Amino acid sequence: MTTERTSDGLRYGWTTGACATAATTAAYTALLTGEFPDPVEVPLPKGKRPSFALATERLDAASASAGVVKDAGDDPDVTHGALIVSTVSTGEPGSGVTFRAGHGVGTVTRPGLPLDVGEPAINPVPRQMMRDAINRVAAQYDGAGDVVVEISIPHGEEMARHTWNPRLGIVGGLSVLGTTGVVVPYSCSAWIDSIRRGVDVARAMGHQHVAAAVGSTSERVAQELYQLPDSALLDMGDFAGAVLKYLRRHPIPRLTVAGGFAKMSKLAAGFLDLHSKRSQVDFGLLSRMAAEAGHPELAGPIETANTAIHALEISQAAGLDLGALVAVKARETADDVLRGAPVTTDVVVVNRSGTIVGRS
Repeated sequence: MTTERTSDGLRYGWTTGACATAATTAAYTALLTGEFPDPVEVPLPKGKRPSFALATERLDAASASAGVVKDAGDDPDVTHGALIVSTVSTGEPGSGVTFRAGHGVGTVTRPGLPLDVGEPAINPVPRQMMRDAINRVAAQYDGAGDVVVEISIPHGEEMARHTWNPRLGIVGGLSVLGTTGVVVPYSCSAWIDSIRRGVDVARAMGHQHVAAAVGSTSERVAQELYQLPDSALLDMGDFAGAVLKYLRRHPIPRLTVAGGFAKMSKLAAGFLDLHSKRSQVDFGLLSRMAAEAGHPELAGPIETANTAIHALEISQAAGLDLGALVAVKARETADDVLRGAPVTTDVVVVNRSGTIVGRS
């Protein structure tokens, strides 16, 4: 469906919202005319007009359904290859477009999301794209535009277990997402958006304390340490900056940042993206920290350590609490990004086994 590529040669893809819009366009056209257009061209919010091939078609007297296989390009999207199906049926006169969650599409059960509790997890921009598609088809074929649009994603409930949806209180399946219709490879925009929605849900539920963790081990430690509910946990991954910048604008009184020694060392050095491709452990900083803490003899060994954990082991063997020093510096970075927002921070540093090796 797409041959456009980034400057790195990676293929762009299309969001579930764009695929759902293509399927809805085809289904409503078939409901009014008896024929499915294939391929289906869809105008996207920023002007692109990709065409989508149909993978499934079904038409009867009361409804029509069409399916599009999602192509996420070269992005490692959990929904790449998923079948997005739209079933369109005639609604009550004057009802406009009503959305329903079919099999594999989630339902909102918690406040704080851009949808009301009880609504299908079809986000606002995809909803507007589908409304616009219904209006275009209605105008072209003299339809009323009063329809029920049911989006389903076979195996969506299983795929949703690998997303933020369970933690956000979206049950039963995936969300239909996308603000531009385009998936930019490795932009991680969906992950960052999920972080923001996690903060929104925590605020709406009145949580006074949230924990942003790099991975499952550090998350478990933070949750057990402070007895936090799942809805107060933010799967930060490598995106410390996304958490801190969003909390600066949408504060929660207390934030715990938790992660392994290497990732927290990067945060201590001022890096906000902790991915190995975009930041590296600053061994020079760690060696200076050791020297300033009264252990100049460790500066050389730490600066030439094989890994961050190796540096930690060297310091521990000499009785230096390097993990605590890293926690202090990491907290300073977090506070600097928060820029006086009413958020109290603390940092928990763990090793691979989940033992706390530093706190601030």
